[in-house]
Amino acid sequence: MTGPPPLAARDTLLTVSDLNVTYRGRGFRAPQFRALTDVSIDIGRGETVGLVGESGSGKTTLGRALLGLVPIDSGSVRFESAEIAGLSDGQRRRRSPDIQVVFQDPYSSLNPAMTVEAILSEPLTVRGVSRGHARRRVRELLDQVQLAAGAERRYPREFSGGQRQRIAIARALALEPKLIICDEPVSALDLSTQARVLDLFIEIQERTGVAYLFISHDISVVRYISHRVAVMLRGEIIESGDGESVTSSPEHDYTRRLLLASPVPDPLRQAERRARYLSLQ
Repeated sequence: MTGPPPLAARDTLLTVSDLNVTYRGRGFRAPQFRALTDVSIDIGRGETVGLVGESGSGKTTLGRALLGLVPIDSGSVRFESAEIAGLSDGQRRRRSPDIQVVFQDPYSSLNPAMTVEAILSEPLTVRGVSRGHARRRVRELLDQVQLAAGAERRYPREFSGGQRQRIAIARALALEPKLIICDEPVSALDLSTQARVLDLFIEIQERTGVAYLFISHDISVVRYISHRVAVMLRGEIIESGDGESVTSSPEHDYTRRLLLASPVPDPLRQAERRARYLSLQ
C-alpha cells in the first residue's frame, strides 16, 4: 500500500462548525480550560481526514466531542445532515452503529475476561442479532482483519499488541459503521506493526467505504493514511488542506516543526529535509 484509496467524488458525511468545548474544574473557584475554540472540520464518505498535533492540542477532545463523551458549549455537529450535538443518551445509542471508535491502547479497551468471540458478538447481540448470525459475522470480521481461524476462542492476553489492535478494529467494524474515530490507534505499536495496521485500515476502507477521522501526534503516520490533513494547536485548527500539500509544503511554522520532529531512518535525508523546511521560514 502507498496511501489511502482515491476518492471518485466527495460527498460530505460529517460537518463540524464553530465547535467550542470547555473543561470546568471541580468547585466554585476551580479554573476553566478552553479545550476547543471555534473548530470547523468536515469529512466525506469514504475519506480519511488526519488530525495532527502535540499532546494537549485538543485533538482527542474533538474526537470525544463527536462521540458525545464530552459536553459541547456551542457549535454544530451534523452527521448525514442531521444535528447530533446535544443528543440524549438514548438518541446517541440509536446513532452508535454509524459512528464507532478505535482507541490508542487495544488491551485496555478489550475485556480481558471475554473471549474474542464474546467481544465481537456483544454489539451484535445487543442489537438483536441471533447467536448463529453473530458467530458467522465474527468469522467474517476476523477474516477482514486478517486473524487466523480459531482466534475467536482465545482471550486478548494471548495476542500481541498489533493483533489486539486488529481485534479492536474488528469490533468497530461489527455494526458496519459509516465513520470510525481512530484515536492514536498505532502509537503504542512498534514501527513494523504500525505499517501493517495502517495498511489494514486502508484495505478496509477500500473494501467497505468507511470514513476515518484519524487522530495522531505523528505527522508521518497522518501523511501516509490521509486524503486531507488538519493541524491543531491549542484547541484551534491552524492549517488544513490536501494531505500531500500540508505535509510537503506547510504554510504554518508549527506544521513545519511537526515535520522536523518526525524522524526518517536516513540521516542524510533527515538533514536535507531539515534544510528544506528551514528555508521555508
